[in-house]
Amino acid sequence: MYNTITLKFSLLLFAICASCTLALSQEYWQQEANYKMEIDFDVETNQFTGKQKIKYHNNSPDRLNKVFYHLYFNAFKPNSMMDWNSRTIQDPDGRVGDRIYYLTKEEQGYQKVLSLKQNGNDCIFNIEGTILEVILDKPLEPGDKATFEMEFEAQVPLQIRRSGRDNAEGIRYSMSQWYPKLCEYDRLGWSANPYVGREFHGVWGDFEVEITIDGEYIVAATGVQKSNNKYAKSSEDKRTWKYHAENVHDFVWAADPDYTYIEHKTDEGVELQFFYQSSKDTDENWQKLPEIMDAAIGFMNKRYGQYPYPVYKFIQGGDGGMEYPMATLITGKRSLGSLVGVSVHEWMHSWYQMVLATNEALYPWMDEGFTSFGTTETMNFLRTEGLLGEVTPNENPFESAYAGYIGHTMSNTDEPLSTHADHYVTNRAYGIASYTKGQVFLKQLEYVVGKKDFDEILLTYYDQWKFKHPTDVDFIRVAEKVSGLELDWYREYWVNTTHKIDYAVFLANQDAEKKRAIIFLAKQEKMPMPLDIEVIYADGTKELFNIPLAIMRGNKSYDYQSSRTTIVKDWPWTNPAYSLDIFTNGKEVISVEVDPSMRMADINRGNNFWRKTDDDTGEESFK
Repeated sequence: MYNTITLKFSLLLFAICASCTLALSQEYWQQEANYKMEIDFDVETNQFTGKQKIKYHNNSPDRLNKVFYHLYFNAFKPNSMMDWNSRTIQDPDGRVGDRIYYLTKEEQGYQKVLSLKQNGNDCIFNIEGTILEVILDKPLEPGDKATFEMEFEAQVPLQIRRSGRDNAEGIRYSMSQWYPKLCEYDRLGWSANPYVGREFHGVWGDFEVEITIDGEYIVAATGVQKSNNKYAKSSEDKRTWKYHAENVHDFVWAADPDYTYIEHKTDEGVELQFFYQSSKDTDENWQKLPEIMDAAIGFMNKRYGQYPYPVYKFIQGGDGGMEYPMATLITGKRSLGSLVGVSVHEWMHSWYQMVLATNEALYPWMDEGFTSFGTTETMNFLRTEGLLGEVTPNENPFESAYAGYIGHTMSNTDEPLSTHADHYVTNRAYGIASYTKGQVFLKQLEYVVGKKDFDEILLTYYDQWKFKHPTDVDFIRVAEKVSGLELDWYREYWVNTTHKIDYAVFLANQDAEKKRAIIFLAKQEKMPMPLDIEVIYADGTKELFNIPLAIMRGNKSYDYQSSRTTIVKDWPWTNPAYSLDIFTNGKEVISVEVDPSMRMADINRGNNFWRKTDDDTGEESFK
């Protein structure tokens, strides 16, 4: 009897453990939504009607009783959430401010859902601001598929933020965030956030879009054109533009009767298309852009992974620069350096958002920050190649990013990178966190693991997570596997806190007889880091020492700063001080520097140096 009970209990325990293990090791999944849309556009009223069919695949392990859509144009109405947020935030975006509040009825945006069916049956739905909530006619079980058919109408708002009509440069239509877009459902549940002007998250799928508009308009859009229309005005009253895009999570288009079109096939085999209004402010620089972008993609493919789509389009429109699959909207009246900079940045988003599609609302720093990192490197490559005129490359191209981060964090208005994009207290804190601190995260990681492993991390991350929705944990796990180091501490400090880095150094003692020197170091802020210490001797020779953190469980691999680095004892992160005992072989130490490569975001580099002076006794006390 005892044995039978024990056996039953053991089997039950085994089943429970197996179930827990299965839940914990559950494979990655993501939803799929394939769109087919037909749009009939009226340029006189700035309104359009649409028919949309979505084939939705519930690849999740969950039963879905609802689905949600984004209706972005509804944000462009007085007293919308975006309007309130824009008017009440401490530091309003100058492009928005109170402009939404003063829109007239004809200038406002809206999206109205006229009907919505699931597999032919009507659904109950409710619109609240920019979110459409749909009660499913029949719940979607794991593995189920459904077809959602919608009829809708919309009015294009006056261009204020990203999307709209008649922007400041005279582009008629910048059509981003223009269609009812199915919200993403992933491992964290529904991402049905009201639109307040910040970030996005989308479902992977294919798009077939037909846009019928006045014949004089030229349409540029995501994907490959299937209608074979010439990019020139037509005498037709209306014509239909057909576009097809595979494996994307959004769709953008723009239209203007005065677009000039340039086409260029890169050495990499990608078709580049350029759409801009010809003028004395645009012609010269836009005509130089194809050759420069050809050189850029060669560098980007080698450095970050192969661009996977057949085409990319640079389209004048919008209110600055904004990224979309296979296309960008950028303002076009710029100097050459500015035009190239915005073009590189938005194209770089093809790697860090269009392919590595993090949830921008939760990880804007992995989108904008990683993109800014790539932009900085690519722009410096173009300078080195002499493609930006008489502009010399920067020895430290990330210097301004580090300075921007340090200046902001010292103002005590810094906010953790773990903050949801919509909930930053200030636009400045959001911008520094997303663009600046995000790229410092990568450059500083290179310092932690060494350049060789870091270069491999970038390519491995792209290869393993392309066409998925990676998180910060997914990225750091790639970094750990490539480097062989424990790096969770780095992510946790840099992402979840606003703790700062500050290390100080001075030489405490030199003993010529014993041919030794003791260097004292202090951790004066809360975030721990491994340290590179450069020692210079009186005869001009240099020696580099690396102090790993004990919590890393190892040390960096070969780094480009020195082929000869001495690895010394670990520094436990809890300890505020450290003594580095070095063998000098009788040579006099004349200077010591912490982080000579300047890749560590130390907030006070003034205490990173010690230099011998005439009155040094070599018997200083540690303070």
